[in-house]
Amino acid sequence: MAGFVDGITDRGSVSEKTIMHYKSSHTILLVGEGDFSFSACLAKAFASAANMVATSLDSKELLLRKYSRVAANLEALGLLGGTVLHEVDATEMSQHCSLSYKEFDRMVFNFPLHQHLVRWFLREARKLMSDKGEIHITHKISYPYYDWEIEELAKKEGLLLNEKAEFNLWDYPNYENKRGGGGNSDLTFPVGACVTFKFVKY
Repeated sequence: MAGFVDGITDRGSVSEKTIMHYKSSHTILLVGEGDFSFSACLAKAFASAANMVATSLDSKELLLRKYSRVAANLEALGLLGGTVLHEVDATEMSQHCSLSYKEFDRMVFNFPLHQHLVRWFLREARKLMSDKGEIHITHKISYPYYDWEIEELAKKEGLLLNEKAEFNLWDYPNYENKRGGGGNSDLTFPVGACVTFKFVKY
């Protein structure tokens, strides 16, 4: 599958699995998940979700009404040892009782809905970063989204752009980006020109 690499030890056993920017050894926090297809994709690539915490703003009950595949994705995460948290607000997540004492190597937010949300997510995520942690935001860079000035928002929160990597949906098998709102919640949307911004601490 696209994006998958296995690390092999001298003894020939699998030591680490990788999909794009993420390794099975990373502690990973996923924020603002819709149908949890992105986190399920990572978990299946690693054959484990033991180091992953996947969160949604919506309750589980609402998610089950909105998304046709969410139950299967949640089941996959559970079977692979992942932690799933619902009703987690990205703008105050560092205060969440299940997150406030943790540190993460990678914190991921795909397609946040507005600029204000990006600013607060960056502020909160910085508080949960490990020493070598990265914050990843994937978003469109075409008009009008380039006006969000995500890099400038990050600088104001004491974060430095480490890399801006082209994002392709096909690198993440079975991931479906969702509209998330209204009667079309379960539909995808065209991503067009899109990148993953990777930020580190100054």
